[in-house]
Amino acid sequence: MAYWQWGNPNADHTVVCVHGLSRQGRDFDVLAQALVEHALREGGTVRVICPDVVGRGKSDWLANPSGYQVPVYAADMLALLAHLQPKTLDWVGTSMGGLIAMAVAQFLPTVGVHLRRLVLNDVGPVIEWSALQRIGTYLGKAGHFASEQAAADAMWAISQSFGPHTPQQWLQLSRPMVKPVKNDAGQDVFSLHYDPAIATPFASVTQEMAAQGEALLWQAYDAITAQTLLVRGADSDLLSKETAKRMTERGPHARLLEFAGVGHAPTLIASDQVDALLSFLWAAEQA
Repeated sequence: MAYWQWGNPNADHTVVCVHGLSRQGRDFDVLAQALVEHALREGGTVRVICPDVVGRGKSDWLANPSGYQVPVYAADMLALLAHLQPKTLDWVGTSMGGLIAMAVAQFLPTVGVHLRRLVLNDVGPVIEWSALQRIGTYLGKAGHFASEQAAADAMWAISQSFGPHTPQQWLQLSRPMVKPVKNDAGQDVFSLHYDPAIATPFASVTQEMAAQGEALLWQAYDAITAQTLLVRGADSDLLSKETAKRMTERGPHARLLEFAGVGHAPTLIASDQVDALLSFLWAAEQA
């Protein structure tokens, strides 16, 4: 599993940022730089780790697609944290990255890690079935693109729920999402960064299976002891208002922050989103 590192590798405090289902660690470039700069302004240092979950980005692809599931991702993250040995840890998890956090949290003491603060970005124990169906319409359909811009345009067509981005912001966010390849005619083109087989276990999930998993996810959520911020796109089709409200009332009693004009999921690039995370992660400890 590859990961991107920002800041001071010897810093006592580490922030791990984990991406969504079909994304990769470079999604957090803007946030990672902001975290490092903020720490320096406060007279400290931080190490920011942004993994490429297996099957994505620079990480290896699995020989058996059935391994593309949260329990395997969680085991990989525990191995990574056992290697990094952070003295204190914050976790920012977007969508799938938040589900991995819920799966990992209760096992962190086994690798000697304390989770201080957790940001769940537009995800919770209940995932709306209609959103899973929407994602299933494009997941695994990589295709080829003549240019990075063409790839960015195609991704924007299925990603407008991310909210407003300038053309430059979107192109910057899209570049790590593609890699140069040769097509069948031997021409230089671009393809999406991830293994199309990540769609295989995803496609096998039924509505009944999703519903059965909710109880386990609520159990994992309720066991979280870290201070928790729940970020929600106000127009999200994956995290409902009702689920978000329940998350503020049980378990870690997450603080809820919604962003207008955004669906699933906030990209944490806009200045108001970045500032909100900086304020939460660097706020004084609660009594």
